[in-house]
Amino acid sequence: MIVVSLQLICIHLLTGLMWGLSASTGLRWVKVSVPQYREPGESATLQCDYDLGNFTLYAVKWYKEHEEFYRFVPRARPQANWYEVDGVHVDMSRSNSKKVVLHPVSWKTSGLFRCEVSAEAPSFASAQSEARMEIIILPEEDPVITGDEMQYQIGDDINLNCTSAKSHPASILHWYINEEQITSQDALVNYPTARHPTGLVSSTLGLTFRLAHNHFRGGSMRVKCVASIAPTLYRGDRESIVRSENAPIREALLLVNSSAVRTPATVSVVVVATLCSLLLKI
Repeated sequence: MIVVSLQLICIHLLTGLMWGLSASTGLRWVKVSVPQYREPGESATLQCDYDLGNFTLYAVKWYKEHEEFYRFVPRARPQANWYEVDGVHVDMSRSNSKKVVLHPVSWKTSGLFRCEVSAEAPSFASAQSEARMEIIILPEEDPVITGDEMQYQIGDDINLNCTSAKSHPASILHWYINEEQITSQDALVNYPTARHPTGLVSSTLGLTFRLAHNHFRGGSMRVKCVASIAPTLYRGDRESIVRSENAPIREALLLVNSSAVRTPATVSVVVVATLCSLLLKI
């Protein structure tokens, strides 16, 4: 009995060792590559690379968030199928076991995409990888500054709001006084993002401070609001952009003039409704 038990143990150990050696040469890795940004109407190629080693491919499945939208099974007929998922339209003529082409994309296409690769029996090993893609819809108008008064006096509290035009994702807003960015949270008022029926969104950021003599440079004070889309598109500062196309940074300017900086005289306000749209190149 003892000999038989030892033999069984040896068989199990050897079987496990051989399986371990087989698995070590099997499915090694899966890597997903998707465009980080696309604009509506464009195509997007989702790449899924993998190393099966000595294993045989059973299936490749693609998911948006948790919903499957594409499956490739070499033994099936047809080999490839796609399933209805909101915002996802697969170009079957350009899709295969290693890539899926979406065309056209819309703002609803934004999301987390996952590729799952599985091997045939006896291993049924599987591995997956994921990456996120955002569909960018740029604002068509400059941001708007509200809350300004026709006249101010030194010592007055200034309360302004800057609201961006509709976009996707939401614009990132920054305030500047005399070209210096305001970073103090005590001076900034954050508002919830506004969602529109079209699915686009707009942002609002408030600015509050007390008007003082030192705010004036050469008899005037420049208050500026800058709206940009997805700061990760930009490298270093706002004058360098990591895209082949030009992308706009939109601005609104509030100009406060004073005839004499060191007198308590009333100062007047001039609002530039649409200052400019800067096209910045790489």
